[in-house]
Amino acid sequence: MIEHAMSEDVLARVAQRAAQVIEEVQRVYVGPREVPEMLLVTLLARGHALLEGVPGVAKTTLCKAFASTLGCSFKRIQFTPDLLPADITGTYVLSPREGTFQLREGPVFANVVLSDEINRAPAKTQSALLEAMQEQQTTIEGDTRALPSPFIVLATQNPVEQAGTYPLPEAQIDRFLVRLVLGYPTPRDEKGILRRFTEPVPTLRQILSPDEILAMQALVATVHVEEDLLDYVVRLSTFTRQHARLYLGASPRASLALVQASRARALTAGRGYVLPDDVKALAVPVLAHRLVLTPEAEMEGTQREAIVKQALEQVAFRREAR
Repeated sequence: MIEHAMSEDVLARVAQRAAQVIEEVQRVYVGPREVPEMLLVTLLARGHALLEGVPGVAKTTLCKAFASTLGCSFKRIQFTPDLLPADITGTYVLSPREGTFQLREGPVFANVVLSDEINRAPAKTQSALLEAMQEQQTTIEGDTRALPSPFIVLATQNPVEQAGTYPLPEAQIDRFLVRLVLGYPTPRDEKGILRRFTEPVPTLRQILSPDEILAMQALVATVHVEEDLLDYVVRLSTFTRQHARLYLGASPRASLALVQASRARALTAGRGYVLPDDVKALAVPVLAHRLVLTPEAEMEGTQREAIVKQALEQVAFRREAR
């Protein structure tokens, strides 16, 4: 069990557990180490992750492998055009024996919720997750019920195929702490996939427990962030708000998300303090999906990731004299 006090021993223990989770996931998921590391950072920062990629790049495999290491309840929702909000949250059904209505909980009542192909469902159904993602609760026929802790939504979507899909509303995209773009594997990784899956798929070990995850989440809040780093985050967000190719820049919620994710990344590295490198490593996955391009920029094919990278190049971290 991980204690709530910050010490060198606790930091080393957290870093060890984080490394074990990542290594266990990579027994099944063949790809960059940064991807499962980012999922763990998202979990510890109490956020949610959106995974984008064409079919067949192991988005669902990655999410299932990650959930297997956490020792938490896991539910998968396959989003389809005819999916209803009640299919996610649950509904009250009549019990013939007792003559009363009882709640039949939907799949959102789990620690880890995999929302597969989330852009396949219409906005009304997508919005059923909004309250759950923001407040960790859901309202069913006027009754509000708390969701389990810890709680994380791992959503996948195909950014290429548009037939029969519904773009996520900006308000919902903003609820995802990070967006991870999974591309095709390198030739070396693809050969490793072919070799690995000619044998039975390994059964992953449980590394963490819900209590350990909650303790690690509590430790994130104790990670130190210098004033200079807060200024740096604000200047990065301000750069995007003043950019000519953006209709909407990074919001204060985006700045807060970047700080929180940086704290979680520092903790998984066994540090009790945030470095500028933490902010730089997380700026693209945390900020890019929250930006809204101008119509002209969209027509010209401007990439939001490129604008965040431009901000990192032009906005330098500096330590103020105090």
